[in-house]
Parts: sequence; C-alpha cells; structure tokens
Amino acid sequence: MGADPGQEYVLTLSCPDKPGIVYAVSSFLVQHSANILASQQYGESPDGRFFMRVHFSVKPPGRQLAPDLQLAELERGFSWVAEAFHMAWQLHDTATRVRTLIMVSRLGHCLNDLLFRWKTCSLPVDVVGVVSNHDDFGELAASYRIPFHHIPVTPATKAAAEAQLLDVIDDTGADLIVLARYMQILSGEVCKRVEGRMINIHHSFLPSFKGAKPYHQAHARGVKLVGATAHYVTPDLDEGPIIEQDVIRVDHTLSPERLAEAGRDVEAQVLARAVTWHAEHRVLLNDDRTVVFH
Repeated sequence: MGADPGQEYVLTLSCPDKPGIVYAVSSFLVQHSANILASQQYGESPDGRFFMRVHFSVKPPGRQLAPDLQLAELERGFSWVAEAFHMAWQLHDTATRVRTLIMVSRLGHCLNDLLFRWKTCSLPVDVVGVVSNHDDFGELAASYRIPFHHIPVTPATKAAAEAQLLDVIDDTGADLIVLARYMQILSGEVCKRVEGRMINIHHSFLPSFKGAKPYHQAHARGVKLVGATAHYVTPDLDEGPIIEQDVIRVDHTLSPERLAEAGRDVEAQVLARAVTWHAEHRVLLNDDRTVVFH
C-alpha cells in the first residue's frame, strides 16, 4: 500500500495587497508539513486587494487527530498570519461537502440536471432537499430519495411562506441555496439572510427581454445569441455578483419553442458550473464582483 496522502484542505483569502503575503502563507504550510496541490492568486484588482486560493494536503501527525480537530488546529495556527495581513479568510476540509438546497417552480430542466450530476458524483455537493411553490416535481425528488418541501406562495401568504422557507434552510443546515428557475421574487430580508450563499440562474439576451415569454420576444427580434447568467442573489433583482455566463449561437430557422430549448440547455450548464465552483471554493466575492479561480 502507498503512503497516506493526508487530509486535503482549501484555503481562500483576500486582503490589502502588499509584499510578503505568498511567503507568509507558504511558510505557514511548510511549518505544518503541508504539500501544496494547487495555488492561484490575483493581485491586480482595481481596489488594491489580493486574492488567493490554495489547495493543500497535510499528512496525519504522529498522533492521530479527528478531522475536525486537525482543521481547528490549522485554523488556530493560521489566525496569526491572517491577523498580520488583515485577511478575510476561510479554511475548508475538502471531505466536507456543501449542504445544498435546491428551489424550483415549474421549469425543471435545471433541477433535473443538478440532481443527475449529484447522483452520478459529478457535482461535489450534498443535496439536502428540494423546495418548490408547486408540487410538480415531488415525484422527481422522491425518485432520488430527497425530501421535497411544497411551500405555496400567494400575495397573502408570502410572508408566512418565506418564514417557512427560512425554517427549512435552518433545519436542513443548508450552506448553499440554488434557485434552479425558482420564479418567485424573494424579499430583501431573505436575500440578506443568505447573502453569499444563494445562486440564481436566468437567461441573458441582447437586447434584454423582461416579463412573460422572453424567448418569444427574442424570436420576434431575431436574436442571434442566447445566453445565461449565474449570479449570487442580492436584494437588487438579478444584479448580484456574476459567477458564470455563457452563450450559444442561434439563427432564424429556430422556432420560439426550439429557441427556448436551446436556452434551457445553456442555463443548465451555466448553473452547474457555478454550483461546482462555489462548492469547490473557487469563487471569492469582491464587493459587486467575483474572482473565480478555475
């Protein structure tokens, strides 16, 4: 048998840019007998901040520590480095998957794609439930043995429904909430509660088409590109920090229905990439923007 490669961790950080940051991080890892598996950094942001992601492994010490105790020991040790450089930082055990709650309305392509990727181990999350304001996808969730929470929403019950949603988030311990074409506008209070851990997907057109049947509007205007945007949710509707975008080329031969099919494909792909990168701790927030380490 080969040598134990050790437990793997991901360290992410941001701080004011200054000399010595990479040296300090590397020195800390050397002192803890860590092996760097991948390291990425970005130090040219307009506001003078430095961003870094380090994936490393630590071989078990002479005394065997439980994973949570080893993580706590590394966090205590790194806190001195972080304080010296005024870092905002997080240390993640890669064996701990991000607990993810998926929300959907009546368009199930993104939900179906995420569940299939999760079931086939190509999506590095732990799906803890599905929430919907309709009951259409209860059977789909059941087929994956995932709890389904039907929370109807009407103007009169919106506040109570959001309170129930927050209870589900708390009860499931969800670290990430994915709006997989959830077609309800969430209140500013909910958006603030889940800031930095709720991802939304929506279509992207140029010119922009809002309201009902956007693909029919796009068809009428003869668009040549159909795209999708995945972003973090903020109280400003569809204006949160962008994680991923993509487009595909279309032409005049496509009917509105085929145009919508093409749009659904790109939406599913973009959302899956955004969720994967978030779960792998590759996305660092920089005010209204993101730094994404591929």
